[in-house]
Amino acid sequence: MKSSKQTTGTVIAAYRSYTLIEGDDNQFYKCQQRKTIGQVVCGDLVNWQAEDQHAGVITSINERRTILQRPDINGNLRIIASNIDQVFIVVAHKPELNEGLIDRYLVAAENSHIKPVILLNKIDLLQEQQLEELKSRLSLYQDIGYPVIYTSAKQAHGLDSLIKVLNDNNNIFVGQSGVGKSSLINTILEDSNARIGEISEATGKGKHTTTTAYLYPLKQNQGHIIDSPGVREFGLVKLNEQEVAEGFIEFRPFIGYCKFRNCAHKNEPGCALLDAVKENKISQQRWDSYQRIIVSINENNH
Repeated sequence: MKSSKQTTGTVIAAYRSYTLIEGDDNQFYKCQQRKTIGQVVCGDLVNWQAEDQHAGVITSINERRTILQRPDINGNLRIIASNIDQVFIVVAHKPELNEGLIDRYLVAAENSHIKPVILLNKIDLLQEQQLEELKSRLSLYQDIGYPVIYTSAKQAHGLDSLIKVLNDNNNIFVGQSGVGKSSLINTILEDSNARIGEISEATGKGKHTTTTAYLYPLKQNQGHIIDSPGVREFGLVKLNEQEVAEGFIEFRPFIGYCKFRNCAHKNEPGCALLDAVKENKISQQRWDSYQRIIVSINENNH
């Protein structure tokens, strides 16, 4: 069949064998891609040509506003999704809350110019004392300016506040396996079940399981949610020490004010960051986390 004229679309999910896109007509199409255009990822805005009623070829990728990426098992950077406005770092009591993982996500988001939000899920499973303990631990992030939202998909707690923050944005949920990202998204998208059914029918995969990043429209097209595969760790590579330091937002007022221009922020005299830690302007916990990230990056870069 002769190819039709070129049109635009949004990548819903990118699989090994094909890419699922939503066209300007709000219909779903399975597309192949030209080898010369590079990696197509969830959230991309693409140009494509229809080959038949339900399939086509992606010819080019439009410029990405933002990208979120992480290293693969070989240490090479892989883009998870693009054109994201907000990243929701989903945590829970189990798997155990891991501030080091939160800090890595925050550094990645800050370096990608994506707004981070921390979300404590499954609070219905917590005793009051457990909840207060986790709130105390997360207050460290609230104190430096990050929003923290508390939710329960089972009890629909906090969902109204969450939806207000989600609306009119392209959002991605990230976090460890088992923190309840998919359940939370399914609850938020209950009014969009018909649309999700259309996506499942288009892919032929039945009920969605998160093996790849997957984009869902919010109600009345007020933005999107991207569900991403769970991870045990979130590595940071290809960032230098300056970029890591800039990713700790409370460090920024002190960066550039060290006595020595090449200060490594270890134990040099006149280090503005070390002085800020001593004066409790930077928390010891976040400082220690920064040092661990620097060590891991230096190990991976050698």
